[in-house]
Amino acid sequence: MMMKNNHHMMMHMTFFWGKNTEILFSGWPGYDNLGMYILALVVVFFMAIFVEFLSHSNYINKSNVDDDVTSGFLQTILYGLRIGLAYVVMLAVMSFNGGVFLVAIVGHSLGFMVFGSRVFKKSSSGKNLDLPPMSCSC
Repeated sequence: MMMKNNHHMMMHMTFFWGKNTEILFSGWPGYDNLGMYILALVVVFFMAIFVEFLSHSNYINKSNVDDDVTSGFLQTILYGLRIGLAYVVMLAVMSFNGGVFLVAIVGHSLGFMVFGSRVFKKSSSGKNLDLPPMSCSC
């Protein structure tokens, strides 16, 4: 009788450190696979940066879009994309992996520094964002 080498992933309810985890999808990044774990961290990092980019974008204006209905639809699409990505990042953090938590925080922070803070902006007065600020309406 042949025995397969099956590794069953355990759902953690507290933060833990290690590369043996599941993030977002069953079996990803897998068991004992450092390269895929690093790829998962990079994906979460860039998703967090992209959420901040969408949160501080200002591309819909009268020169780009002539119709208020069209600009409203574009705002709605951007809003849905931002919220969807924010939830995906949240679900990744809910893997309770310490590395995932840290790259999500660093990604959001770096994204805010680049796209939302005054570090790279000449003037922030009178700025009208495409999307409202993210807030918890709990």
